Amino acid sequence: MQTANADADTDPTGRAGQRPRGLNHPFDTRGNTMSTIKQLILAALLALSATAAFAAGKVDINRASAAEIAAAMNGIGLAKAEAIVAYRSENGPFKSIDQLAEVKGVGLKTVEKNREVIEVRPSKPAAKQAS
Repeated sequence: MQTANADADTDPTGRAGQRPRGLNHPFDTRGNTMSTIKQLILAALLALSATAAFAAGKVDINRASAAEIAAAMNGIGLAKAEAIVAYRSENGPFKSIDQLAEVKGVGLKTVEKNREVIEVRPSKPAAKQAS
């Protein structure tokens, strides 16, 4: 005798064609809806923050924080970005993009790889005192 669902005869759980328990699809309405909503919101926030970091355009190495430099430049982590900020503090503002290669741990290859995102604006002149 053949059953209406032939797979039910070969499935030891008797739940042929059903998803195993505990494996919820992100849009499964039978599971925890709040958890799904939280996951979707988190994914959207992560996507927006990544987009904002790269949509900002160029990073001015004379004004940017170490975190901003690390986020904008490929191959520059927080430690190297902090070295860039320290170099800037000790030696004054960068005069050119190529001068960035003088920072220990940052080579010409890294500078070339990031040339499109690096910007060197002149530092602001000191404010004149009123007489």
